[in-house]
Amino acid sequence: MSATHKVFLVDLRNHGKSPHSQEFNYAVMAEDVLELLQDAEVPQANVLGHSMGGKVAMTLATAYPEVVDKLIVVDIAPKQYPPHHQQIFAGFKSVSLSEIKSRGEADQQMMKVIANAGIRQFILKNLDRDEQKGFKWKLNLAAIEAGASQVGAGLSNSAVFNGETLFVSGGNSDYIKTEDHALIYHHFANAKIETISGAGHWVHAEKPKDLLETLHQFLNAD
Repeated sequence: MSATHKVFLVDLRNHGKSPHSQEFNYAVMAEDVLELLQDAEVPQANVLGHSMGGKVAMTLATAYPEVVDKLIVVDIAPKQYPPHHQQIFAGFKSVSLSEIKSRGEADQQMMKVIANAGIRQFILKNLDRDEQKGFKWKLNLAAIEAGASQVGAGLSNSAVFNGETLFVSGGNSDYIKTEDHALIYHHFANAKIETISGAGHWVHAEKPKDLLETLHQFLNAD
């Protein structure tokens, strides 16, 4: 995307290299993005988010519509989702950070609870060296797990955004179902819904070329 657009790739609070905080919900994460736009002197932006990031993007657009030009939400609906990341949390907790000497050892420990190698590698992207050359998690695992129920929350019934909006679902994913379309249009009256066939929930990782083509078509349309 950076070949044709100025791109800000955001680590949300408690993730990556962004600050840790015990306050973890969509309202404060949307305010973080708003503050970033203000600090960068970007009065209006196209905003793209996947999964939890998609909920943040929806919250930003409905709370501060003046800063969002076009909104893109990848494989998440504005509805409430039950807690469903228990296996991911178990994967993090299966690794004894004080004992491991390498990422390979962490992977071996995690293999006991997560068989899927792709999911393990996704989790292990959060592994980092600490000041003593040992290992630590980049993310604030305790705060994220404590806020899991709030991360599953849907948009309030009154939240609306009338700007151009694109929802992209993975054809093999059940995050956006046909019965969710009415709710999407309730919140986003000017929405389009596209499906990337052959993709699961991780659309950008599984079908990157198809997703990029879909994004460019939407962003370049008058």
